[in-house]
Amino acid sequence: MKKVVILIALVTTLISCNKTTKSEGGENTSTENNMSDTQKDQLFACPMHPEVTGKKGEKCSKCGMELTEPVVQKEPSHDHSDGTHDHNDNSTVEPKVVETTQTSSTPFSTNGIIDDYLKIKNALTKDDANGAAKAGKTLYKTFNSINTTSLTASQKKEYLDIADDAKEHAEHIGDNAGKIDHQREHFAILSKDINDLIKLLGSNKKLYQDHCPMYDDGKGAIWISESKEIKNPYYGSKMLTCGSLKKTL
Repeated sequence: MKKVVILIALVTTLISCNKTTKSEGGENTSTENNMSDTQKDQLFACPMHPEVTGKKGEKCSKCGMELTEPVVQKEPSHDHSDGTHDHNDNSTVEPKVVETTQTSSTPFSTNGIIDDYLKIKNALTKDDANGAAKAGKTLYKTFNSINTTSLTASQKKEYLDIADDAKEHAEHIGDNAGKIDHQREHFAILSKDINDLIKLLGSNKKLYQDHCPMYDDGKGAIWISESKEIKNPYYGSKMLTCGSLKKTL
């Protein structure tokens, strides 16, 4: 009886070992199959010519050596920095429209205004009413084209007060080509405006303030000149050198 029990135990042990062996064999087969699938997509390179790639075991087209070096394949990269998409969003992303505001970087300058004013002044010294009218219209346009964005709020306020008045007188000078006395009346006030403008915002030109003591029934009037030489715009050829240099601006 004891022999029978021992025999049954041996048979049971053998059957169990056989099942375990079969199971391990199945797992190894599955692993081998998975590795085979992976290797199908794996590229290998020639040890001597890494630019030559192909499947494992193939021959290098340059030297005939077997392709044995695994090639590390990089995944395509894309940029996330613009924040226009993520991996969970499959919807079409419209290009982001960036709105920009263009501002002028040109600094404010009084040069154009002063140049046009001096043209009026020089025309009046020559008793040239038409020349003064033409320069007056140009000055009016120049005032309208000035970009004040670079001025401070207080500068801009004072500038606009001066410019509004100066434009009115420039317009009168421009519209009265045949009335030189009327042009000179407006020129006297325009000269005060230009003087105030230079005091407020300066100029890179060397300028002088001249004075005619006789104009307007002896009340006098100033004008701005680019030259120390006195040439009176209020009397022209009648008293061209009447007046005096008051100061350098």
